[in-house]
Amino acid sequence: MLRKFFTSPLLRNLLFVLLLLGIASGLGYLATRYSVQRDITHNASNSLEPASVEVLRQLSGPVNITVYATEQDARLGDIRKIIRNFMSLYQRYKPDIQLAFIDPEKEPEKARAARVQLNGEMVVEYAGRSEHLTQLNEPILTSALLRLAHSRDQTVMYLDGHGERKLDGIANHDLGEPFGAKLKQNGFRIGSLNLALAQEVPSNVGVLVITQPQVDLMPGEVDKLLRYVERGGNLLWRVDAEPLHGLERLAEKLDLLLPPGTVIDPAASGMNAPATWALGAVYPPHAITRNFNLITAFPSARPLSWNENPDWQHSVLVEVAARGWVSRNAPGAMPRFDKQHDTPGPAIIAAALQRNINDREQRIVVVGSGAFLANSFAGNGGNVDLGVNMVNWLAGEEHLITLQPRAAKDSNLTLGKTQLTAIGIGFLFGLPLLLAGGGIYIWWKRRRA
Repeated sequence: MLRKFFTSPLLRNLLFVLLLLGIASGLGYLATRYSVQRDITHNASNSLEPASVEVLRQLSGPVNITVYATEQDARLGDIRKIIRNFMSLYQRYKPDIQLAFIDPEKEPEKARAARVQLNGEMVVEYAGRSEHLTQLNEPILTSALLRLAHSRDQTVMYLDGHGERKLDGIANHDLGEPFGAKLKQNGFRIGSLNLALAQEVPSNVGVLVITQPQVDLMPGEVDKLLRYVERGGNLLWRVDAEPLHGLERLAEKLDLLLPPGTVIDPAASGMNAPATWALGAVYPPHAITRNFNLITAFPSARPLSWNENPDWQHSVLVEVAARGWVSRNAPGAMPRFDKQHDTPGPAIIAAALQRNINDREQRIVVVGSGAFLANSFAGNGGNVDLGVNMVNWLAGEEHLITLQPRAAKDSNLTLGKTQLTAIGIGFLFGLPLLLAGGGIYIWWKRRRA
């Protein structure tokens, strides 16, 4: 009986159909219970950047996104489908992103109440805060989520009135673009502080930024700075290889030693950069440098050191010039090591200080280069990313120190005229002739058999 079953074509076909249906049903059941996706596109173009995924992980509650869009747009067509497809990338990593659509033509009252002005405008809500977006792409949406993720409003102020670099300035020596713009994009409010006019450093300042003054601060201004530090204020001090112009007392307050000289890094010459640029590539472990692996450049950097003080915990952030030195004399076009006056490397050019005071943790970052975040230099390597990480840590927002975006790869294929001609001839004539030849050969073989 069993032998008859296996030798019967009808029964074998029936068994095959039943097995096929069983496997298909099982796979369908597993597909409804488990989701498995793999992006095999060039440079993972259908997946989010690691930085976006990291931001989504920081959002502990649901995100509500309301899109005010008609079903059809004159220019984009089915705009709702476009937005759904895009948001599915985010919902893949955060399923509690709720997406809702409102037609502003059918429900104009709701659109007016939400102060919506454009078709396709989005209102993103998280933790009782909201933002309006009129454009949609990954950098814009992730930046909005990052701003909403800030646990509180943070103000970053920069010392002004002595020729310092401005966080919102556009001159080459200023810091407004891209560093200051990036801080604003991440949710920080920026303002200037003139201590000749202000009675004290305001209590709502999350981080005070000091860059190299060009004229001396008045003693009363320095007194206000010292009182700010004594109260536990957070500080980002970027000091150039120049006179301190009255900030010597601040260095003494922090037990910092700022020996004279400029760091000479031969590694910079190998990168076709001036030898007076110190290059950072390997960073000691710290919250600021977590998952940070970008090269940074520090023009005309000066070395830092400090006296050991039990009140302060010191951490090295950037150490450079392992094969270089600190030049005490003004470096020329081809600087050379002077055994009598120069100090061999490596040199520390950025450090973090922290201590517990007034029942809170005070954080200070000192960088021996005022120019590394300047508009004319900030585009080098990961300078801006490192600067933003410093401000995030100083503001107590180290959970927002994210992974660096992956480098974009060139996905364009450029073909010459000869290559295009060869491909065209191949598909128009070569491939049909090859198929015809194969068919003729098979026909000939069968005829002879």
